[in-house]
This record gives sequence, structure tokens and C-alpha cells, in this order.
Amino acid sequence: MAPPGSVVVRPARLVRGRLRVPGDKSIAHRYGLLASLTRGTSVLRGFAPGADCRSTLRCLAALGVPVERAGDSVTLIGRGLHAFGSPAGALDAGNSGTTTRLLAGLLAFQPLSVTLTGDASLSRRPMRGVIDPLARMGARIDSNDGRLPMTIQGTELRAIDHQTVVPSAQVKSAVLLAGLGARGITRVTEAHQTRNHTELALRRFCVAVDVDGSSVSLSGGQTLIPIDATVPGDFSSAAFWCVAAAGLPASELVIEGVGLNPTRTGLLDVLRRAGAVVDATIEDASDEPSGVLRIRHGDPMRFVVEPDEVPGLIDELPALAALATFGGGMRVTGAGELRVKESDRISALVRGLRSLGAEVEELPDGFEVFGARRLAGGVADAAGDHRLAMAFAVAALGADAPSTILDAGAVDVSYPGFFATLESVTG
Repeated sequence: MAPPGSVVVRPARLVRGRLRVPGDKSIAHRYGLLASLTRGTSVLRGFAPGADCRSTLRCLAALGVPVERAGDSVTLIGRGLHAFGSPAGALDAGNSGTTTRLLAGLLAFQPLSVTLTGDASLSRRPMRGVIDPLARMGARIDSNDGRLPMTIQGTELRAIDHQTVVPSAQVKSAVLLAGLGARGITRVTEAHQTRNHTELALRRFCVAVDVDGSSVSLSGGQTLIPIDATVPGDFSSAAFWCVAAAGLPASELVIEGVGLNPTRTGLLDVLRRAGAVVDATIEDASDEPSGVLRIRHGDPMRFVVEPDEVPGLIDELPALAALATFGGGMRVTGAGELRVKESDRISALVRGLRSLGAEVEELPDGFEVFGARRLAGGVADAAGDHRLAMAFAVAALGADAPSTILDAGAVDVSYPGFFATLESVTG
């Protein structure tokens, strides 16, 4: 019998079928936060169901924002730009770094003092990337040596020009969101472009945003207008199904309604380099394009992920590691950010794949998977990390014997129902 909280994954001959993935949690976070700053009612359909986005809604409700959830739709009644209410206690962001960092940007200009906390994993993650620029803007922030708990005393902010040291969409977003309440023009310049969901979401709420190459800027004090919108399917969740279809012979999967924002879809080019047959069709060409992915198995080939590709693939690297176990192999460097995710994703990924029988080398800022041998099966610990749980499960499909994934419930952070879908498409 499998230990409590674990799941047994049996080898599969192939994966085949049509499916949809949950709403994109990156977009859902941003739509929810921006909706809270409007003066009116926003309806967000297809809202991401995972624990991380529930943390954002819970924090907003504690700040006095009326939030109602019905099925996969969320209705929020915004309070206006500077009108959050004082919470009864600390705001618990759970395991969500996105909630913490983006909400910090909004709290920095509210006339409140608010403490942000999180679970043990989140409390280990560094927050200096948002603390430092927000402090330059005038926010008063006390933290536990750059980690949670973090108390933010909101104040009148001044605009800054900020250059990100490490590519981070969350840091960029926190500064831009703080800029909504700052005097002057706030600008963020990135060395490498990260996902642009914040820029697109701001425009969706009628905020004027200027994009000039790698720089994004906006003026403070703008009025946000409520929206009625549908959140597309989460591409990072779809990545695991793409990998399963690419890895197992005779496999083919169709994924409908998935987000195809070009700052998120670098995985598709890597899949093609790895030998997969990939077709992407955009059916909704709005600001956040979405459509259909069709992934088929091809002859596996070794592939390399270069450092300049990493910012656009940071969430998909565990999935690509799983793909490399089916044959071909891979190497990635420049991915040191993985060490400060829900787990030290590099070390935990390497340990888990080795326990399933893979030959893997841990690098200071990445890893290399040698795909010459088939996995034997075994016991892999997801270490509380949702993406590792899904990566180990997909890799286990190609093993010789059943595998046990410990802490498999971590998938609920982003993809409740993942294992039920896995059973429905495997044969």
C-alpha cells in the first residue's frame, strides 16, 4: 500500500486523447489583484482552481474586497486604488510566491500596515528582490532578513527606474503594480525578457503601459476599469501533457483552450528540437492568445537549454527533465533561480529522477539528464513541490515498473485533478 499522500504511477504504452487544463494561474493572480483596484464588478471566468490563486483571493477578501466564487468563475467588486481595508490579522499567502510579491507592490501605497506570512516553504524563499525596489520607492518594509514574515507600511510612493538584476516576472510586476500608486513614471528594464502577463493585464484594465524594447513604464494614478474576461488554460500545466505525448511512442494529445502567449511558449521550440511533432493553432487572438496544441511522439534527440532561454522556460524545466528520461537527454545551465522555488528544484529534481533510475548530474545552476537507459521505477519525493510531483509522474510513465510519488498532493497548488486526468489519457 502506498504511503498517505502518495500516488502510484504505472508504466504506460502511450498517451492519447483530448483535454483541457486549468486556468492560467499567472494570469488569474494578476486579474484578481487588478480587479480589486477598480470601482466596479469584474467577472473572471476560467479562474485557476489551485491553492496559490485561492491564497490571492483569500488575501483580497481579508483586505475588504468582496469576492464570490461559483464553479470556475470569480466575481470581485473593486474598492478603488487606495481603498483596501485593514485586515483583522496577518495575510497568509500559503505557498504562493506570486501572491506575496505582487500583493507587496499594491500594499506599498495603501494607507495601512499589513504583515504577510506564508507556509514553511514560502518563508524560506528570498523576498529581497521586491523589498529593495519598493523601499527605493518609499515603502517602509520590515522582514525576517529578507524573508517572511514581512510587514509593509504603505505610504505615498515616488516613481523609480528599476533594472532587474536576475530576470523575474514577479519582481517586474511588483514594481509596476507599485507604480500604479506612485507619483511620476515608473519604469522597469530587464536584461532578458520575462513573461508579459502583467503588461497585458494592465492594458486589459485600461491602464496605459508603454513598452520600449526591454523597458516597461507606466504613470501613477491611472483609473482601472472592471472587466469581464476568460482566463486561458495554463501553458505550464499543459507542458506536462506535451512531454508525455512527446516521450511515449505512438502517442498523440490534443490540448484545447490553452494560453499561447509567445512569452510563455518557448517550450514548443525545445520540444521540436527534442524530436516531437508540434502543431499550435491560435483560435483567440486577443491580448492573451489561446488555442489548440497537438503533440505527437517523434524520434527522441538530445537537446540543450541555453541560459538566455531559461527566463522563458523556468516553470517548464522540470517537465523537460522528465522528457529527457525517455531518451535523447538534455542539459540546462543558467537556471540557478530553480534553487529558490517551492523547493531547491535542482537538487530535489535530481534526487527524484535518480530514485526512479535516471542517470542525472547536478550542476551549480542546472542539471544534465542522460537518456540512454530506461527508468526502472522507484520512489520519488516531490518535496512539497507541485511541478516536481507532475514531472516525476510523467517520467514514471516510461519506467519498467510502477513508481510511487511521495507528497503527490502538492499538485493541488496549481492542478487539482492532475492524477485523474493522467489515468484518463494513458493506455
